[in-house]
Amino acid sequence: MAGVLSVAGLKELIAKYGKVALGVHLSVSAVSVTGCYVAIKNNVDVGAVLQRVGLYSESIEKEEAEDILKYEVLALEGSTSDAGTVPVEEDRKSAVQAAVSGGGAIALAFLCNKALMPIRIPITVALTPPIARLLARRNLYKP
Repeated sequence: MAGVLSVAGLKELIAKYGKVALGVHLSVSAVSVTGCYVAIKNNVDVGAVLQRVGLYSESIEKEEAEDILKYEVLALEGSTSDAGTVPVEEDRKSAVQAAVSGGGAIALAFLCNKALMPIRIPITVALTPPIARLLARRNLYKP
């Protein structure tokens, strides 16, 4: 099989196992999106988790740094004194919270799911052959 971690390996698996591989992949994706959604709704810092696992890309870090800079500039421009201003970190958290509560949680869950693709593909590759054998034994799949 081509590289297990590659999309080519997944395509080869789908060519060999067909609907079973596609079903396993979609099931793993559904579990991933659901897990990300639940984590986001429970205020888990998904960026920190992805960074800890090593899936937080430099482009995401760069975009986040630009967003933080924008918030800092807005906070400095919008106030003449430090008294009574919302700290930048709290302002950023409230913006993320507003996005999550405004229906953005599902969009963030799909983005998180996309970032987890390097984990989902090997899971799909590992689960597909045993599931195909199980379905073949029960006469639900013909190899």
